[in-house]
Amino acid sequence: MKSKVLAIIPARYASTRFPGKPLIDIGGKTMIERVYRQVKKAKLISEVIVATDDNRIADAVKHFGGLVEMTSASHPSGTDRCAEVAKRFERAFDLVVNIQGDEPFINPQAIDDLCSSFENPLVQVASLCKKIEDKASLTNPNVVKVVKDNKGFALYFSRHPIPFLRNALNSNWQWEHAYFKHLGIYGFRLNTLLQLTQLAQSELEKAESLEQLRWVENGFRIYMSETNHETLAIDSPSDLEHVEKYLKSHF
Repeated sequence: MKSKVLAIIPARYASTRFPGKPLIDIGGKTMIERVYRQVKKAKLISEVIVATDDNRIADAVKHFGGLVEMTSASHPSGTDRCAEVAKRFERAFDLVVNIQGDEPFINPQAIDDLCSSFENPLVQVASLCKKIEDKASLTNPNVVKVVKDNKGFALYFSRHPIPFLRNALNSNWQWEHAYFKHLGIYGFRLNTLLQLTQLAQSELEKAESLEQLRWVENGFRIYMSETNHETLAIDSPSDLEHVEKYLKSHF
């Protein structure tokens, strides 16, 4: 039987680097609308909901005809915000996909690739990774790296290049070994998502400031589906220039 998949886009107005980010205008549409419409194109997604604690974002979503659920303002992460909404629909859906609200051009096929990971009954949590082709990404601490076992499950995530190549110049690492960057989209079996939000913050998570290390450290395996689709996230106002160029060349 085909799984019913709920896609949730957590969105908050407050942001240290970019307040009001979900409502910025990108080619005549708000960012949250662009994310929403891209996710709706994914064939394996049954429903899309924006999860927010801000009435301005909620009103914007309703304005373009999207579905929105209000959540607590005290959530420490987007995962917790997703879990609050998912619990309201736990009898209606089998899987939950957490979509980053700052990727207005997310590829629908990448979302479907993630959903397809759950055809394997052993997969409880899944995410995406893409091969790193350039040194800048490899050394950038804002680009999270992941190493996998031979079955595709994550062994570790780090902001540092991993693995360390002892017998090669670091300027050649990307040519000497296959490195992968982690793309911040997650799929969960619904019950697993609710379990993850009960875990206390872990030491590895604190060290790298990566929430997924809490799950790994507590024994939850994350399947990494490899994709060729790039993401273009908006983290600060300076990213808008790249987004506008992308918009003109692809839409």
